[in-house]
Amino acid sequence: MAIIISLISCVVFLLNYIPGEAKQPNIVFMVADDYGWNDVGFHNPDMITPNIDKLAYEGVILNQSYVQPVCTPSRNCFMTGVYPFKAGFQHGALLPQQAVCSPAELKFLPQYLKKLGYETHAIGKWHLGFCNWNCTPTYRGFDTFYGYYQGQEDYYTRTVAGGKDFRDDTAPVLPDTSQYSTYVFAERARKLISKHDKSKPFYLYFPFQSVHTPIEVPKSYENMYSNIKNEGRRKYCGMVTAMDDLVGNVTAALKENGMYDDTLFVFTADNGGWTQFHGNNYPLRGGKITIYEGGTRATAFIAGKMLEKTGYTYDGMMHAVDWMPTILAAAGGKPDTKIDGINQWDSLRTGAPSKRTEFIYNLDDKFPPLNGHAAIRVGDFKLIEGFPGIYPGWYKPETETEGNPNVSMLHLTHENLQYFGRQLYNIKDDPTEHNDLSLTHFEKAEELSKKMAEYHKQMVPANFPGNSAESNPQNYGGYWSPGWC
Repeated sequence: MAIIISLISCVVFLLNYIPGEAKQPNIVFMVADDYGWNDVGFHNPDMITPNIDKLAYEGVILNQSYVQPVCTPSRNCFMTGVYPFKAGFQHGALLPQQAVCSPAELKFLPQYLKKLGYETHAIGKWHLGFCNWNCTPTYRGFDTFYGYYQGQEDYYTRTVAGGKDFRDDTAPVLPDTSQYSTYVFAERARKLISKHDKSKPFYLYFPFQSVHTPIEVPKSYENMYSNIKNEGRRKYCGMVTAMDDLVGNVTAALKENGMYDDTLFVFTADNGGWTQFHGNNYPLRGGKITIYEGGTRATAFIAGKMLEKTGYTYDGMMHAVDWMPTILAAAGGKPDTKIDGINQWDSLRTGAPSKRTEFIYNLDDKFPPLNGHAAIRVGDFKLIEGFPGIYPGWYKPETETEGNPNVSMLHLTHENLQYFGRQLYNIKDDPTEHNDLSLTHFEKAEELSKKMAEYHKQMVPANFPGNSAESNPQNYGGYWSPGWC
């Protein structure tokens, strides 16, 4: 009789169980701007980042999570799952006066999430085009947007390149210019979270303004690093801790509203630290604007109670294009078009091996100032062809001197011709790229070069026009505004 009751119980359970009915997680996708590999506490104990560190240690630190060398291409990867060289974004970051935006035919992550029932919000930096309303956040899947369209605005005045730049959805606004931007963004995040209808899943895309130039921070944060003699580095470190407080504000608001335990956190830099402006990637080589590891290997982690294995560092390969299908899978969906991104949700959730074995760092035939650059990773090996970028060295943090003569752009001299050819590195054995193997492992270099040539066949021309006078913010009440392309 007991056996019969047990069998009946199993049948009832199976009849009531519907696959895919697990609760959809809230998702907070945080992007730190120009954030160095060496500028976070879990890589460098000199940095004061307790909130970021806590999330990272409770989750999974990603040791090989890659992005593009500059911001706009990375953000396009996050939204579309498509490589920049297929979207015309291989040259670099968008300028305010350029009549360009992410291709309209590419479907954005929040557009998918809305179909899955999510409320979708964006706070912070857009930098994916704005010259036409259809380029802007609330036309590309976000229910709300609070932030700015461009890439390098003042943390107080909300201005860049001679124009004001701030929006509440589509309306031009100017938040209190006496308030540092992290406070302004924290206030909006708390408001959104406190008003959220918990019967619906919540998606917050939070691309921080921090820690991009200009180097500005309240004195109280700068004073936390009084041991650093270099003023720029001292302020930059203060900006990092201000950003960390913003992360703390978001997690506190989620806890206060009973949403924290149901939230999946993703944190990534959009590119490496900008060494010329005090970001630091040591011991990795190079920085922002280079395809060395220091420009492309991101400080990143994923956290949340829906992860089965946590509290460790994951060494599997991940690329910026993977975040779109991975987040979508965590929400219960999948892309309906072919993309470059790979769904890594099961790998990250369980600690299984990465599904990615290769990726393109960038592919550009006309990278300024010379005739192009390209790089590919296949397994442990990385091949660079052409010009790798203007910061080719290894830069320690600027702690002792007022100026660091080593942190400078590459001078285009005969002595530096070594940087314009072919370089091959075993990234597993030599993650700091000290030992060029292109001559001793010629056949491996040829193998990767041929593979990269196959990717090259899929390249579209870079969409990088000159500046347009039609963009002038004086035509729009002093604000950078859509409507001129």
